[in-house]
Amino acid sequence: MFGVDWSNSETLWLNLTNLGLGIVTLICVAAVAYNIAVEYWLKARAAASEKTHAMHIPELGWTMADGGEPVEPEEKKDR
Repeated sequence: MFGVDWSNSETLWLNLTNLGLGIVTLICVAAVAYNIAVEYWLKARAAASEKTHAMHIPELGWTMADGGEPVEPEEKKDR
């Protein structure tokens, strides 16, 4: 397979080592790709769940990203 002579005893251990290193490399590449995908998925999920740029801190109340005060919606007047 791929021009490797598995019956040659002089290169058998070299071929087995290369095979093992290839498998380890594929596992590492898969682990890195998985972690990158998870990070992007978590960022996308967090961005989709944010409605405003406000964050609730119990000691401070609602803080705004720009440091401003939240604007209360106007009450509807009866006609």
